[in-house]
Amino acid sequence: MSVMSSQQTHKHSRRSFLFGIGSTIMASTVVRAFPAIVTSKSAADAPIVLGNGNHKYEWVRNWAKLPDGMRFGNTHGAVVIDSQGRVLMNSDSDNAIIMFDADGRFIKAWGKEWRNGTHGMALHTEGKTEYLYLTHFNRHEFAKCTLDGEVIWVKGYPKEAGVYQSADEFKPTGIAFAPNGEFYVTDGYGKSYVHHYNTRGDYVRTFGGEGSGAGQLQQPHGIWVDTRQRTPRVLVADRANHRLQFFTLEGKPAGMVTEDLRLPSNFHQQGTDIVIADLEGRVTILDQNNKVITHLGDNENPKLRGQNPVPPELWRDGQFISPHCPRWDAQGNLYVAEWLSSGRITKLKRVN
Repeated sequence: MSVMSSQQTHKHSRRSFLFGIGSTIMASTVVRAFPAIVTSKSAADAPIVLGNGNHKYEWVRNWAKLPDGMRFGNTHGAVVIDSQGRVLMNSDSDNAIIMFDADGRFIKAWGKEWRNGTHGMALHTEGKTEYLYLTHFNRHEFAKCTLDGEVIWVKGYPKEAGVYQSADEFKPTGIAFAPNGEFYVTDGYGKSYVHHYNTRGDYVRTFGGEGSGAGQLQQPHGIWVDTRQRTPRVLVADRANHRLQFFTLEGKPAGMVTEDLRLPSNFHQQGTDIVIADLEGRVTILDQNNKVITHLGDNENPKLRGQNPVPPELWRDGQFISPHCPRWDAQGNLYVAEWLSSGRITKLKRVN
């Protein structure tokens, strides 16, 4: 394991196809009844403010500051915020986990053995210790680590599920914890199942599987345990079906969201709101009734939406290209990691 400090100065992208690319062209400044507010002045550095209502954000230019000579490489993973407010994100490079402070200053990086495939991450506090759980689709494994990269355990495909003939069929993409400490792993690039584990990491059950009916999934990319109702529910980004799907903690179908979604990839919850990274060029926020509050940063060029090899000279501040994972911090600021070959993470500062 390699560890880089601040003093030291894919082969699998997504699937090889995009599922049902949306044909509706929307500009980032006018999104149906939910406009993204962009404050523009003649100065190139004028503030760019996105969103509306209680969800207005200023786009922070050039937030992440890497050491000289260090590059992101392909960013095809997650972003999480630890209890100290530090931002952890993924890269397919030897620096598979990169940590910044809230101002974008580089703290450290580690995880050479987790390069090229670390995709989903979740933080979970056990006792007084905060652990990082991650999935790796090319290693066909998921793992529990310290925040400094010490590996506690690694688990492979769930043989008990009876749905795999070999480990290669298991390609996990997401991991999420329930309030009771049990957790769920999505096989988003494999056979489209969700696997349930108890607090000890023992296998409990499997649900989902490929299809488009209720309870079936097609590329269950990201996962979250939604606590906005009295009874928590498992929320799955049923990406290739262009929908969100809810399940009980026992894996029974419990509803869907099917409107105004392109390719939902990952979520985060804050209070009664859910933020969604929609791979096709925008970030969406839903209220407690799963109605759209606002879209953020909708890319005005549909040819760029959901693309990976887009050079930085085509990037535009205030517009996303391939949002892959969102995360709010305790102050309500939003961080968005994008699926881009040159690597990109953006901070949106909450505007009160």
